[in-house]
Amino acid sequence: MIRVQREDFDIGAEIEALSEGRDDVGAVASFVGITRADASKDAGDAVTAMTLEHYPAMTEKQLADIEAEACRRWNLTASLIVHRYGRLEPGDRIVLVVTAAAHRRAALDACAFLIDWLKTKAPFWKREETADGARWVSARAADDHAAERWRDAS
Repeated sequence: MIRVQREDFDIGAEIEALSEGRDDVGAVASFVGITRADASKDAGDAVTAMTLEHYPAMTEKQLADIEAEACRRWNLTASLIVHRYGRLEPGDRIVLVVTAAAHRRAALDACAFLIDWLKTKAPFWKREETADGARWVSARAADDHAAERWRDAS
């Protein structure tokens, strides 16, 4: 399931809803991304807010495609991606990824795969606000390198 939304989410309720009443789930893995005040370490100044923008139809389609890829690769029993957009302040939740599978390795690997993909390929644009003004966030080589491990994995 994919949701791109402005409003916050309840982590516990989302995980519970994903696995409730399922007897085929042996493991649930999750990741929550949170806005940091030092989001862009290269720039060196504190971030007071971050605005995430996206193209709705394109974003949902690409997120659904990558979720389907994760489900296929790791035989997931369920999955969820909730990604927020709009203006977020330090401490606000940005993204939730939850994967459920019969076994822990599949749930953990699929969750890591989705996180790496979201960080490097998801069609969101981030603009940070600082005391010195706003700036667009550039891709980081370290994130691209982390995502490379999944390119040929199956």
